[in-house]
Amino acid sequence: MIYITGDTHGDYKRFSSQKLKRLRSGDTLIICGDFGFVWNGDNNEHKLLAELSSREYTICFIDGTHENFDLLEEYNITDFCGGKARRLGKNPYHLMRGEIYEIEDKSIFVMGGGESPDVEYRFRTEGYSRKEIPTQSELIAGANRLRDRNMKVDYIITHEPPSKTKQFLTMNNIGEQRITVLNAYFDKIFESCKFSKWYFGSMHIDKAISESQYAVFEKIREIESGLEIK
Repeated sequence: MIYITGDTHGDYKRFSSQKLKRLRSGDTLIICGDFGFVWNGDNNEHKLLAELSSREYTICFIDGTHENFDLLEEYNITDFCGGKARRLGKNPYHLMRGEIYEIEDKSIFVMGGGESPDVEYRFRTEGYSRKEIPTQSELIAGANRLRDRNMKVDYIITHEPPSKTKQFLTMNNIGEQRITVLNAYFDKIFESCKFSKWYFGSMHIDKAISESQYAVFEKIREIESGLEIK
């Protein structure tokens, strides 16, 4: 089974959930960005990664905005389920932008990255990385892979949502969330691609927007049904 959840931000308590104990060898857990366990490279971080590596199930994550991209890029790139991924030991795998993976006979298009809502503050305090925003070449490569598959995949997993979805979720908080080129790019994919479900994590809420769109954060959902693990 494939399961999905939202940003973990390096919080190991998220992996101590009783709900995760039902996952077994052959299962996959995907995190929708801001994984956070590759941050400063200290001994404690290495111990946590070693613990995650020992899990029976496979852990995968896309990058969000709050990542140490320079440190993440030090890990080797390997072949994984029909795409390219960074492997952080036996586990976890960093699913790379614009790739399409075949996991448990399901096709999954992923695109990490985005723009931090606190970008101005982080820029002033030198906590901002331009690498958080997907490059034009990453966006084009992702679109080309979708075209090669006749614009059809089973699932789409991103950190940011399409702009129309983001506007809907922030309609009472005008000015608090930016609409970027990446959000507009996702609008085009939403309009032209056939898919079953789209999951994203940047909004930090758990909400079923429609039968095909889900904002995920702390809850764990089964990817095919969209149902929360109880």
